[in-house]
This record gives sequence, C-alpha cells and structure tokens, in this order.
Amino acid sequence: MAERDAAGPFRDLRSFLDALRARGDLAEVTVPVDSRLEAAEIHRRVIARGGPALLFRNVTGASFPLVTNLFGTAERVDLAFGARPKEFVERVVEAAETLLPPSLGKLWGFRDLALPALRVGMKRVSSGPVTEVEEAPRLDALPALTSWHSDGGPFLTLPLVLTHHPRTGKPNLGMYRCQIHSPTETGMHFQIHKGGGFHFHEAERTGADLPATVFLGGPPALILSAIAPLPEDVPELLLASLLLGEKLRRVEGRSHHPLVAGCEFALTGRVLRGVRRPEGPFGDHYGYNSLRHDYPVFRVEKVFRRKDAIFPATVVGRPKQEDFFLGDYLQDLLSPLFPLVMPSVRSMWSYGDTGYHSLCAAIVKDRYPREAVGSGFRILGEGQLTLQKFVLLTDRDVDLRDFRATWETILARADWRRDLIVVSQTSQDTLDYTGPAVNHGSKAMLMGLGEAARPLPERWDDAAPLPAGVRRAKPFCRGCLVVEGASFAESKDLPQRVARHEGFREWPLLVLVDDAAEATASEGLFLWTTFTRMEPAADIHGREAHVSRFHVGLDPPVVFDARMKPWYPEVMETDAPTRDLVDRRWKEYGIP
Repeated sequence: MAERDAAGPFRDLRSFLDALRARGDLAEVTVPVDSRLEAAEIHRRVIARGGPALLFRNVTGASFPLVTNLFGTAERVDLAFGARPKEFVERVVEAAETLLPPSLGKLWGFRDLALPALRVGMKRVSSGPVTEVEEAPRLDALPALTSWHSDGGPFLTLPLVLTHHPRTGKPNLGMYRCQIHSPTETGMHFQIHKGGGFHFHEAERTGADLPATVFLGGPPALILSAIAPLPEDVPELLLASLLLGEKLRRVEGRSHHPLVAGCEFALTGRVLRGVRRPEGPFGDHYGYNSLRHDYPVFRVEKVFRRKDAIFPATVVGRPKQEDFFLGDYLQDLLSPLFPLVMPSVRSMWSYGDTGYHSLCAAIVKDRYPREAVGSGFRILGEGQLTLQKFVLLTDRDVDLRDFRATWETILARADWRRDLIVVSQTSQDTLDYTGPAVNHGSKAMLMGLGEAARPLPERWDDAAPLPAGVRRAKPFCRGCLVVEGASFAESKDLPQRVARHEGFREWPLLVLVDDAAEATASEGLFLWTTFTRMEPAADIHGREAHVSRFHVGLDPPVVFDARMKPWYPEVMETDAPTRDLVDRRWKEYGIP
C-alpha cells in the first residue's frame, strides 16, 4: 500500500498506466492485433492466469491504441484506489453513529474528517487534455471490441455515460454498453432501474431528446463510480472525487455537459426520443449471451479527445472477469454504509460468481419473531438491490465471503415449511433470462436463524441406488447434494422424482444440474451453475408442498432445478477459429 500512497491519486488513465509499467504489470503488444475477437481472446487468457494489463499498440484498422485488463487482479484494483477511500467511509460512519446527540467534544474528535471532506467536489478549469482535439465523429476509427463470435458487432465496453434529469438537473454517471451502429450512432443499453434510463424516460415523456456525454478513459475513480450501486440522490461524480482524494477537474463551456478534463475521449450528443434499434446479442457478465432487443439510439454530434488518445475496453463473460474485482472492491468500500441505511442489517455480501444480482447473503438482527423477514424486504427495496434474485438471511456470526460456511449455516437452520419465501410477478435483472420474459421473474428469501436444528450429512455412497433419470450425485458441502440428471427437455418432472427418492431423504437440499462434476469443481462454479440457471418461482420443488395463509411450505428434501432450459441463451465459449488463431500467434504477442 505504500507504493500506492507514494504515487498519489491517479488523475487520468496514463498516470495509472505509468504506475503499472513501473511495477512490471503492463504488457505492451506491438504486433498487429484485430479488435474483432482476437484481442478479446488474448485478454481472456491473460486474466485467467492473473496476468498483466494489456496495451495493444497496433490495432488493425483503428486509429488509436487499445488498453484492456486494467482491473483484472485485486492487486491492480488496490493500486488504483488504495485504502484511503475505505478508511474515509469507515470514519464517516463512525462519526454518524457517534455524533448524536452532537457536542463540541464529539465534533472535535472527528476534526480529521474536515480536510478530506473539503477536497470532495468539482473544480472548474478552462481547458484540459480531453479538449486537445475537437472533431466530427468517426466511431469506426475506434478499436472497439467484438468480444464473442455471436456478438452483434463492436461495442464500447467501458463507456461512462453522463446524463442529467431533464426536470431537476441531477446528474447520473452510469456504465451502459454501446453497440456501434454507424460512424455517428451507437445503441444505449439503458437497463431497468438505472439512472440514465430514468432520465431518458422523463425526457421522452416531455417529447425531448436526452443530452448525453460518453467518457472513455480518465481517472480510474470515474470508472468505479459509474458502476457503484449508489442511492438515486447521491451523485456518482462525488464518489469519483472521494476516490481521487481531490476535486474532479472539469472543462466547462465546450459542450452541453462539463467535460472531465483527464479523460481520453468525450463523445457528446443526444439519445433520440422515440427511436429504437435492435441491439445485441452480447456475451455478458453472467457468462451467457444477452439476446437481441430494441434499445434507444445515441447520436454522437462531436468528439473531444487527447491528441494521443488511448482507447480503454474490457471483456465480460463467465466470472471471474474485471467486473468481479471491481465489484468486490465496491462492496468493501460501501459495506460500512449498509447498517446506516438499513439498521437491522448488520452486514451483507453479494457473490460475484453469480453476476452479483443472482445471490446475496446478509447477517440481520432477529430481536422479535420474523424480524428477519422485514430485513429481507428492506434489502429488496434498496436501490439496485431490488434486482437481487435470491437473498440468504441469518442472525449467526459467519463470514459471508465464505459461501460454503454461510450455506451450511443456513441449511442447518432453515425450516423449509416456513423460512423460504418466494415472491413471484416481480422485476428481474435484464441480463437474467431465467424468468418468463425479459425483465420479469421472481425473488426468494431463505432464512437460517437461531441455533442449528439438524446435523448435516456430508458423505454420499457412490454405490447407492439412484432414481430413474439420474446419473450420479456428488456433495458440494454438508447438507447440499448436487445431482446430475437427464436434460430439462428430456424430463421436466425429474425434480419431483428426485425430491421423493428415499435415498436422498436425509439431505435438506438437492441441486439438479446437467453436469455434477463441473458444478462441484469449485465454489465459484457451484455458485455460477446454481444461481444463474434457476428462477425461484419456477425451479424450486419439495417432496411435498403445502399452502397455508397464502404461503407455500415445502417438505424437504428441496430441489433447485439448475439445469439449462431450452429458452436460456447459450453459454459463452470461444469459437474454434479464434482459439486456433491465438494459439498460433501466442509467442508473437510477447506477453510474459
């Protein structure tokens, strides 16, 4: 951490690259590389082995170099942001908890917060590197990535989209992928429950286009703040300033929005009212294709950039990718705030291996009967947490980052007749296709409270008889048996038969999958397989089900049907021609 403190805040992308280069954590590829498929496959191989950031100096057909894998290790994320923001947030929380009722003595005890707080904000400057060049748009000159063979075209994958609410003027900085449709237009992938989408909805309601600016590059803090799940009334630009440790410098008077001075590019224009165009497919961070749907269109009117601009990009796909490391850092940064916002929630953790929105766990207070139910609904009512599909709740002191320990804590305590609450007819993450339609699905809460109610089995006899349609069974952890069976298309009723098989009776939870060896190969693969391939209202089954007081209770064993369903998008895998090309050229790239 001393190296980070000595370097100071990274005001722009290139100061961060200089630090990576000095640490031997930046590989510069000088041979020609194609931004269509080839660069992304190189990136995937490097991030899989914890390798360096990648600077492609010679991108075929592009006018600018390309940099990827900026945040592909926890160490690089720590270098980019360091401990100072976390320490500041923890100190603010401590002050908020201590200063009521206020007194001069208490205020004096937190005098160390005054100077960092004064550094947070915006600073107006007359010019900056981003305004060195002003030109007409030529988006086809950018080394935008086509990451997967099924992608609908090249995408801006690290776009920082700034919009303002048409009525209140409040800003929102979000990251919404942009498919390049032409030299002057992109898609704008406004998902549900995202600030930019709310702004566009309001603009369209009044019959107006929505002014927008897409920043590329700039301070690493800007990228992190754009993906932070902040409350609607907390500006992301202020978080960027906090992470920087200084005011965010912006050039005013050159466009409809102030331009962040340290960025590599700023694309200014408008999201067109009443216009939709097919966007996608796109291999997304759940590890599956997000399919082709109609989305708004962003028309670029002007491009501001540095003279020697560097184009930043990322590659998403099956976890763990860069978003995993950024997501975990964000959780560390913001987790002290959860008890302030949700007083009955002591701590919370979302699991990046599930794409974050598919599963989270929380330690909650349970001071009176069923208080935990209220805490669960409180979580599901908070900002982007409303997109959570499955929530685990316990009042036990367990390390939530240790999923196996958390899962066993829940399974040893859950009363499946009472403690599983499924809410159907809800919204669901746009990128999650397990529901009956896009943006539609269900949610579940599973509680494991109080003292353990049962011992958990941990061994399975491979010679034990299996029900028809089941090939093998393999424990994931104590109390959870992963069962490999016939495909969903072959046997839709298999979950009920599995739940009623006498040989499984002592196991509280059975997870039905297509490939038990893969699903149990690691904790990450179990999480990914189980929670990205099941929808609570459709895929949870019990030995018997009972309806009482509008609640469905289940007799265990309970089965989660995590098999691939015919309507699910395909799992993302590298196509053979691209794999062979990168195999053949690997030594040319010179990546250590």
